[in-house]
Amino acid sequence: MSLALVQSRALLGLHAAEVTVEVHLANGLPSFSLVGLADVEVKEARERVRSALVNAGLEFPGNKRITVNLAPADLPKDSGRFDLPIALGILAASGQIDARRLDGWTFAGELSLSGELRPVRGALATSLALRQQRESLQQVLPPGSAEEAAWVPQSRVFRARHLLDVVQAFMHRPDGAAGPASTPGWQRVEAAPLPACASGAEMADVKGQAQAKRALEIAAAGGHSLLLIGPPGAGKSMLAQRFADLLPPMSVDEALQTAALASLSGRFCAQRWARRPTVSPHHTASAVALVGGGSPPRPGEISLAHHGVLFLDEFPEFSRAALEALREPMETGRITIARAAQRAEFPARFQLIAAMNPCPCGFWGSALRRCRCTPDQVARYQGKLSGPLLDRIDLHVEVPALPPAQLLQAAAGETTAQIRARVVRAHALALERQGLANEALQGRAIDQHLGLAPAAGELVQSAAARLGWSGRSLHRVLKIARTIADLAGSAHIETAHVAEAVQYRRALLGAH
Repeated sequence: MSLALVQSRALLGLHAAEVTVEVHLANGLPSFSLVGLADVEVKEARERVRSALVNAGLEFPGNKRITVNLAPADLPKDSGRFDLPIALGILAASGQIDARRLDGWTFAGELSLSGELRPVRGALATSLALRQQRESLQQVLPPGSAEEAAWVPQSRVFRARHLLDVVQAFMHRPDGAAGPASTPGWQRVEAAPLPACASGAEMADVKGQAQAKRALEIAAAGGHSLLLIGPPGAGKSMLAQRFADLLPPMSVDEALQTAALASLSGRFCAQRWARRPTVSPHHTASAVALVGGGSPPRPGEISLAHHGVLFLDEFPEFSRAALEALREPMETGRITIARAAQRAEFPARFQLIAAMNPCPCGFWGSALRRCRCTPDQVARYQGKLSGPLLDRIDLHVEVPALPPAQLLQAAAGETTAQIRARVVRAHALALERQGLANEALQGRAIDQHLGLAPAAGELVQSAAARLGWSGRSLHRVLKIARTIADLAGSAHIETAHVAEAVQYRRALLGAH
């Protein structure tokens, strides 16, 4: 048979588009043509495939005109993931393996010149996409990639170490056997999810800062964003680094989505399975680094923080474009990257924890050191944060510097486990009542699930009029109050809950 079809997958965002590798052998001047909108690394597969076949002791049809088409022709293809299906297509078209046995299988893997298979990026993302698309294909992947893909439940993944292992599985067999038994080079891979591991960063290590700890507890219970404002060394980074361990446990679907995004960027680590990520980009990161981009589009830092924490230290030092790019995903939980050639959408439902100094020198309003900044410098520094961006951050909390005596004599506070237990209970109440976290309430659902007592309603109306809140600010205060009520185990939002919530919407220190 001079024509063979082999199935593979191309990654476009988190979508695994089907790619059919068509190989045709014809008489004529010897050549090896590869078409189908292939990127440079895909076109280089010709030399890798040729050398791998020869060095593995297989026959390369060098006296034929070889045409390889990667269909559909308008879908961009990148990376070396198509090396293995191209090699198998050539072998099937030349009659060295049984082409009929390739039905129902999908292949991906980069070939070394000796025929060894090397890992490919995005194996778990591909496996998850196949599950979501209800595809019942069996996958053949290299070592490393196969173990990664097998984390998806009900996936059927086989690991092959060498091209010859795959050839042996799909050779002509007169007895009709499905394939060889497990060998060191060919095995079905199954992985059982590991329990989430603790980070070892304990909230009890942070001395004092009762208000900031309370704000972190509220943020964790309701899914709210948080801005920490205080002088250098006050403990803002310590608090932020311990925040992820306060969050409720991840569901299997959340763990798979987070792992798929990490796999897509080449950062998947099995030891961090089901542990909420904390992503901390440097303040020199560009807008593209935060939201994602490139060709093909890859997830940015905000998507890698999906179902986890995005910690932005030195918040005003980020470029204006990078900060303003956060506004849409903070509202929608998704980011759409549109380019002339293609469009990709990534999830980005993260919790923003931002930390900043109140002024350029860092000591505006500090009782321990004198600030050297002029009011104009303070206003200019805080003016780097736009009103619409600050309006989207739920909780604004001051983190004052503690005097040395108080820092040394302070007793250990509550442990992470104690705070997390309250967070889990409050989060469970919200899920039982409305099916989602309080921060995610929108539109009519806010009025439906608030349970606002009459006196509390009067207080929030008075505060909104006096402080000049926007409609978004008013809704955010109400959702914070709902979370505070859940932590207190109250079915209704009372006056005390609203009063505490109002305290977290105060202006920056420089405006006092």
